[in-house]
Amino acid sequence: MKNVIFRLRRWDPDTKSYIQSEYEIPVRRGMTILDGLIWIKEYKDRTVSYRASCRMGLCGSCGMVVNGRPMLACETQILHLEKDVITLEPLYNYEPIRDLVSDFHAFFEKQRMIKPYIIREDIEEQINPTREYIQSKEEWNLYIQFAMCITCGLCYSACPTTSTDPRYLGPQALMNLYRFLIDSRDYADKIRLEIADQVDGVWGCHLATGCSEVCPKGDDPALAIQLLRREILRKSLKLYRGKRITDLAPPLPPKNKSIYRAFGEAPKFTIEKAEEKAREFDILEDERLR
Repeated sequence: MKNVIFRLRRWDPDTKSYIQSEYEIPVRRGMTILDGLIWIKEYKDRTVSYRASCRMGLCGSCGMVVNGRPMLACETQILHLEKDVITLEPLYNYEPIRDLVSDFHAFFEKQRMIKPYIIREDIEEQINPTREYIQSKEEWNLYIQFAMCITCGLCYSACPTTSTDPRYLGPQALMNLYRFLIDSRDYADKIRLEIADQVDGVWGCHLATGCSEVCPKGDDPALAIQLLRREILRKSLKLYRGKRITDLAPPLPPKNKSIYRAFGEAPKFTIEKAEEKAREFDILEDERLR
């Protein structure tokens, strides 16, 4: 157990300025930045504001700047930083709301602009789907490295272009655009390339690669932007061939009733029978329930 000082750069919406607060907290092994903030709110200062939800690096809510680097508070262990004083700030390149909470409206508006969903020619099938779209493992591998985004916004905070050009689409939106561009289920190549081929699109990137450095999921927005540029150049040189569009999966065959006659209907689990099944498979650990 050791004590660490948390130095918070807090935005005050009433005075429209930053204030600095310091808190000394006891740190145990495995304690994260988010755990430290929760301890401060419970035992030191109930006015401290921050955003968090899942506590396991999935929701992307707790992004903040830790010692000058955008990070997720729930994934960052205090002792791993090897610092006696830890400075916390709201994410750069966002409008602050209060303390460590940032406004993500502009971020999600840019996400909306790139149409982050599959677009098909058959609108009726898209709106009221009846079957799944076929996709091979090879086609899936083309975009999966760009599909792990949790919209935490750390890449925007690390991007120098975003800090100087508020109209720039930004690394997350452009990476997501490329993810749908190469998805074999999507028809909207022309629309997506037109969105990307703008001064405030792929041509605004200076290739600082800060976005890829801070991504907590290992996504590579910088690579996606360069690949987008390649596709745009191919299109301008009339070398763009597009991709093979996958079709719908064939209808499922009718149920084979002979199987049900031989083996019986599949068991329908209910709350009343859950304990009985648990005993049957010996998965109850509480002796009182055996």
